[in-house]
Amino acid sequence: MAMEWWHWIVAGIVLVLLELVIPSFFVLWFGLGALFVGLLLLIAPGFPLAGQILLWAIVSAAMTVLWFRVFRQIRNKTRIGTASGDVIGEIGLLVDDAAPFKRGKVRFQRPILGAEEWPCTSDAEIAIGTRVKLVSVDGSFLKVTRA
Repeated sequence: MAMEWWHWIVAGIVLVLLELVIPSFFVLWFGLGALFVGLLLLIAPGFPLAGQILLWAIVSAAMTVLWFRVFRQIRNKTRIGTASGDVIGEIGLLVDDAAPFKRGKVRFQRPILGAEEWPCTSDAEIAIGTRVKLVSVDGSFLKVTRA
């Protein structure tokens, strides 16, 4: 069976969309590799199937390595040693209910003050999954409000 350019494009889109269901941030690179091969076949048709698969594997592996070695290191820089005032206004996601007399837990996309998750308090009841904004740092707890 010969793979046409649109087979690779459809496979790439399916893999990229699959990343929305599987939160591993790993399948995305294989989808982008398939999109690359599909676009290459659109420009230069007649590439043999073995070469297509080899190119897909090489491009996918290269993008995966590039992400984990280069770009991820830039993204994961922490703010250890920064003043707590520098993080005021950061937006996070509540992963445990917070209420006036109940401690919750908030998760940030990147570590702030050395951690991605922090225990938090709130002046109002806030449900799990709500986006919250950091308003102050009270010792080892963060005070948050709805974003």
